[in-house]
Amino acid sequence: MANAGLQLLGFFLASLGWICTIVSTALPQWRIYSYASDNILTAQAIYQGLWMSCVSQSTGHIQCKVYDSLLSLDSVLQATRALMVIGILLGLLAIFVASIGMKCMKCMEHDEVQKMQMAVIGGVIFFISGLAVLIATSWYGNRIVQEFYDPKTPVNTRYEFGQALFIGWAAASLCLLGGALLCCSCPRKTTSYPTPWPHSNPPPSTGKDYV
Repeated sequence: MANAGLQLLGFFLASLGWICTIVSTALPQWRIYSYASDNILTAQAIYQGLWMSCVSQSTGHIQCKVYDSLLSLDSVLQATRALMVIGILLGLLAIFVASIGMKCMKCMEHDEVQKMQMAVIGGVIFFISGLAVLIATSWYGNRIVQEFYDPKTPVNTRYEFGQALFIGWAAASLCLLGGALLCCSCPRKTTSYPTPWPHSNPPPSTGKDYV
């Protein structure tokens, strides 16, 4: 059986990654305005997220506008939204499943093998959740890079990576690592050998056999 400390570490890392996934999804700083052009606007900062776009003034005033229509958004943003939400829901499910299989919990103590299998299933769900978040953040980041280096994109409309995108990458890494550690809880199959048949040795012959 796996070490209880390693199992607890995997659960903690995966749960932390799930919390970071929620934070990354909610934050609007998925991409921020690039100041690489000659016309540098230091009076305000423009950044966009999955749900809204915001403008921050130098005075500290922040004005955000939620996207009006879902259908008017481009396909990359819609797919990123869906993958992040799927990652959050899968992470929530993994927390409940993995909690049952933790050694420190009292659930299913009568069947230790099945209890460890629940921890492994939770780890697999965490791993899938991390993959969904990794695909979403990498896809969105690739789109930012393509638009930044596209010569058809005006210089004053280029964006760079935002803080929420880095938090999303960290969340995906934590979920993948934590899920992998939980998967190490898989019970090993013990090699079984056939039970030898009982046999009795014949008593030693003390005399000669005559025909």
